[in-house]
Amino acid sequence: MSQSTQPVGEALRKRFEAAMMGNHGVPPLALARGEGSLVWDADGNRYLDLIAGIAVSALGHAHPAVVAAVSAQVRQIAHTSNLFVHEPGVLLAEKLRGLLHEQARVFFSNSGTEANEAALKVVRRRQGKGRPVFVAAEHSFHGRTMGALAVTGKESIRAPFEPFGFDVRWVSYGDAAALADAVDDRVAAVFLEPTQGEGGVVPAPPGYLAAARRACDAAGALLVLDEIQSGIGRTGAWFAHQAEGVTPDVLTLAKGLGGGLPIGACIGFGEAGSALAAGDHGSTFGGNPVACAAALAVLNTIESDDLLKNVKAVGETLASGIAAIDHPLLSGVRGSGLWLGAVLTQQQAPQVTTAARQAGFLVNAVQPDVVRLAPPLILTQAEATGFVEALPAILTQVYEQKA
Repeated sequence: MSQSTQPVGEALRKRFEAAMMGNHGVPPLALARGEGSLVWDADGNRYLDLIAGIAVSALGHAHPAVVAAVSAQVRQIAHTSNLFVHEPGVLLAEKLRGLLHEQARVFFSNSGTEANEAALKVVRRRQGKGRPVFVAAEHSFHGRTMGALAVTGKESIRAPFEPFGFDVRWVSYGDAAALADAVDDRVAAVFLEPTQGEGGVVPAPPGYLAAARRACDAAGALLVLDEIQSGIGRTGAWFAHQAEGVTPDVLTLAKGLGGGLPIGACIGFGEAGSALAAGDHGSTFGGNPVACAAALAVLNTIESDDLLKNVKAVGETLASGIAAIDHPLLSGVRGSGLWLGAVLTQQQAPQVTTAARQAGFLVNAVQPDVVRLAPPLILTQAEATGFVEALPAILTQVYEQKA
């Protein structure tokens, strides 16, 4: 990758800083285009994209199936609102039901946080006002809108916006006994991620989701699983809960579902699927025909190209390769499929992210001591191996700078 100056990118970043609110800061890079697992910045420098828009670009960039589906749909009809039925939305809902192998009903939103807002409403409607308490895990992340933020266990982003109007009991993630103790007849629902994504790619211990299911059943509470990051093949299964043999009452999806276009889904199983009545909830743009067409292309391509097999195989290459690296800055690796966290011995993840970018790799400092990898599901063995081979030098650059 060329290490030349980036006048075009720098100019664009300055315009961004002047025009945009400051909540995102100023990103360090201006991207211009992508193809497969590669992206190019505004000055023509090439990078291997190992974060995929935060686990969003499931088929990478400019995938022919998505391009064709979106282009065809735009030529037909781009928007209908929720006042009318359109076939892409029906087809997508039917496809999701088929993949889940359950009697389920679907609500489409624009994003993950909106999917979780819908889930909160489903719980309230299903459980009534006699169960005012929600149980959620410390260090969890469910979104930034006010309802989803109320059950988000990341205090640094939640506390400045309190109070929320929700009674939430916080439990330590992975502690089945603590969870069982917290769930009683006042609890409406338990909100969990199968793996805590923003918490640092922290998988649930074996049996934890099954224990949560038992605790909810015993108390009459609903189990809501947030698979916004873990769903759509990210872990090597269509949905992470399927690998655990657990069925939730409510499932939320987004990110990889649209392959780059904004779409989320709240899926209710059994009685939870019929909790919302006409007028209880809605979304003008949710389930937009173009986004649904893209999502259908994503699901069909994952299926036809057997990408779940690729996720497992290439994910193992990444995980085993990183685990085999002996470096004083690297503690280990955790996660599953193409959703991994490289755990550092020091809080140097932002510096590792910078060094990786300078070497031509885009990764994400999800925690001060954890670097997240969530590449496109089409990542090749050669691309994974290239990163593993480059990682020791990246770590050494950071380690020696600190020394």
